[in-house]
Amino acid sequence: MNHDIRCNQKIIRYENGKLTETEDDFVTELPITVMVNKTEFATVVCSPNHLEELILGFLASEGVILKRTDLLQLDIDEHRGYAHAKVTTDIHQANYLSTKRLVASCCGKSREFYFQNDAAIAKKSMSTIKLQPQQILHMMSQLQAHSQTFIATGGLHNAAISDGSNLYIHRQDIGRHNALDKLYGYCIQHHISVRDKILIFSGRISSEILIKAAKIGVGVIISKSASTTLAVQLATDLNITAIGFVRDEHFNIYSHPERIVNPNCISHQITT
Repeated sequence: MNHDIRCNQKIIRYENGKLTETEDDFVTELPITVMVNKTEFATVVCSPNHLEELILGFLASEGVILKRTDLLQLDIDEHRGYAHAKVTTDIHQANYLSTKRLVASCCGKSREFYFQNDAAIAKKSMSTIKLQPQQILHMMSQLQAHSQTFIATGGLHNAAISDGSNLYIHRQDIGRHNALDKLYGYCIQHHISVRDKILIFSGRISSEILIKAAKIGVGVIISKSASTTLAVQLATDLNITAIGFVRDEHFNIYSHPERIVNPNCISHQITT
């Protein structure tokens, strides 16, 4: 059973020169310690919903499982804050346990990445999708329309998978990585091919987020925020179209613009 991801509490607000008692909406968070084959693997601080998707996507993105059948059993005890996963992988031999990790909900350097493992898991996109500019603007509008909890609290990251017209699945979490892991877990559970899907994201496209997109397997990532230089380099190398600042009828294409159809048929002005 999932807990509510928002709650209402009393606060004191200063406004117009006065202190007033009122109420406000808050996001909730829950630490979940992930046990893999009875060994502590990591603690994930997350929004307490869609936890099975989160753990499945997290284990897949970390390379602990490569396919759904690698996860033999998953038991989640929300009250005690534990997820017990039984997998076919020998995590001791695979050297996943060099350090115990806290996967925090904050932005910035919120995960400890092992780039050798990331390089092995990240996929070079083979997507052949073509998108019209208006599709990109429409998808971002859809994401924002599904973000009522963010509007109420201002404390969540939002992400979705789309086919270019409709959102297949939308997830939100206090942690940006968690939101993507929930999407990844959903796609694994439901055997959804993501090769020609689009990842829509509310936050900055950092190198960590770009690597996550590559692990999921999408060919396009769009965001209402900026991108970092390393993310653009990785997107170029991994054949991913990265698009940022999608807002107010404009956006920036940072890599592989050939997937975006030029409405004025002047594609010779767009170079990779």
